Amino acid sequence: MNTGKKIKLGFLIFPGFPMACLTSMIEPLRAANEIVGHTAFDWALISETGARVEASARVSFDPDLALDDLETLDQLFLLSGPTSRFENPTSSEGKLRKSARHGMTLGAVSGGVFPLARAGLLSDCTTSVHWCYAAAFDAEFPDLAATDEVMSFSDRRITASGAAAAFDLSLHLIEETLGAGVATEVACWFQHPLVRRQGVAQRVPTMNAASTDDMLPVAVRDAVDMFASHIEDPVNVADVANAIGVSGRQLERMFKKTTGKSPLHYYRALRMKAARQLVLYSNDTMTEIALAVGYASSTTMIANYEEVFGLHPAEDRRKINMFRVQDNGPIPAA
Repeated sequence: MNTGKKIKLGFLIFPGFPMACLTSMIEPLRAANEIVGHTAFDWALISETGARVEASARVSFDPDLALDDLETLDQLFLLSGPTSRFENPTSSEGKLRKSARHGMTLGAVSGGVFPLARAGLLSDCTTSVHWCYAAAFDAEFPDLAATDEVMSFSDRRITASGAAAAFDLSLHLIEETLGAGVATEVACWFQHPLVRRQGVAQRVPTMNAASTDDMLPVAVRDAVDMFASHIEDPVNVADVANAIGVSGRQLERMFKKTTGKSPLHYYRALRMKAARQLVLYSNDTMTEIALAVGYASSTTMIANYEEVFGLHPAEDRRKINMFRVQDNGPIPAA
């Protein structure tokens, strides 16, 4: 525990960043300062050029600093969506790499892992990736190690999967700096019922059911894990049942009872969820997306996509691009 040194954090915000990730980190730190009666944590908002940034909730923020002014920070966290990119990537990514070389701890929350990875700053790390971005992250960065844990710490790199994980991350920083008692009091202030630490996996909502993956029966959860690990190379449902030691009929009954879907339709929906990540957060063609989720051609994939989501994937991409524009062009390109 270090109660003497003030920790200065920076939050590099990109247009369209998730505001909840910012407030989930700052509010616990603000509360910790109030509890101890001095400024143990200070923070600054940063944008690439110092210009105003609008969050995804259409709330605008006036940064304190531009990316050129990072020297006084101890830690810098990138907050963005998965498609966010620097206006001047050569210069701005170079500034991040320079800061890393000079010992600054760099991190990212939610989609912020994407621009940090594009800067080449997650190469030797295990990155915590939000479950809804996992397929897109793996497609763009197949050589990077990713985890479904809520947060990850790897030698001056810190990543958190989402807004709730960002709150847990701030509690971790408070405990490291001011002790477990202060961290517990902060959690109580916000009625935060469960403090998650490194090593805890994200809870993933199950489809068509009011539950999360860790609430499923063991056999169903094991089947879901096998399905999730065989997106690109589909596995037969009967083989999955045999591998986990139940009959096909038993597995069918358990899936219907707990998820409202048959194993086959649940598996198909998992593959479509991965396909949708690539539709929304990549420039891949429909043929490339189909191959990435285990289809020999795009025709069947598109039919299944329309069945699950109610619209053609190209239309899905077009609709979300209406809200994401960069350099006067939609992201990703259709």
